[in-house]
Amino acid sequence: MHAPSYDKCDDSKESFYEELEQVYDHFLRYHIKILLGDFNAKVGREIIFKPTIGNVSLHQKSNDNGVRIVSFATSKNLVVKSTMFPHPNIHKYTWTSPDWQTHNPIDHILIDRR
Repeated sequence: MHAPSYDKCDDSKESFYEELEQVYDHFLRYHIKILLGDFNAKVGREIIFKPTIGNVSLHQKSNDNGVRIVSFATSKNLVVKSTMFPHPNIHKYTWTSPDWQTHNPIDHILIDRR
């Protein structure tokens, strides 16, 4: 299962996050939870999202999918760890456009804030 891409309708995005929330809520509370995968999200470095995100994201601003993943993470007391470890930019992106001109980190790791 992967998140709908940026150009999909809001209904499909909401449906994805509702299903993700249902699955997540079935996990036992005392287990450490780690979510990783293709969220099709650009997560930026907006101060308003601290401490859920880190300072080393490839992008300055989050797109709509990025805001959704950060909102989900915040609501479940998770952090977006893929934005917290310093790496060279060439190691931050997980998707490249067919013309090799655009690079985006759209795969993310979310983990309990504990």
